[in-house]
Amino acid sequence: MSLPQPPDWLPLPWVLLGTAAVLEVVWALALKESQGFTRPWPGVLAVGAAAVSFLLLSLALRDLPVGTGYAVWVGLGAVGVALAGMTLLGESADPWRIGFLVLILVGVAGLHVAEARVPHP
Repeated sequence: MSLPQPPDWLPLPWVLLGTAAVLEVVWALALKESQGFTRPWPGVLAVGAAAVSFLLLSLALRDLPVGTGYAVWVGLGAVGVALAGMTLLGESADPWRIGFLVLILVGVAGLHVAEARVPHP
């Protein structure tokens, strides 16, 4: 039995990278919840999610340039953690903060578009 493949317009490396970024949000929130690893289960979740996130990032980097892949992973993770902090933890949702998060997303989208335009050997 084979796993379902992403649509042609969304190649597998980008799916892996997006999943790695989601797991980055999970491990960051679990790390906060672990309160400095004084609470074991959130700590275990943080370490496990971080390990799988790094694994998926490394798999995506087999086919993506390291600069693009890493920047997208960090950017999506940062935006995800900031949005989760605002919605789940009551952190500031100042318009300036949201505006700069949008700029990060514009940069991530630009990297994706630029990567699609580069011929690969």
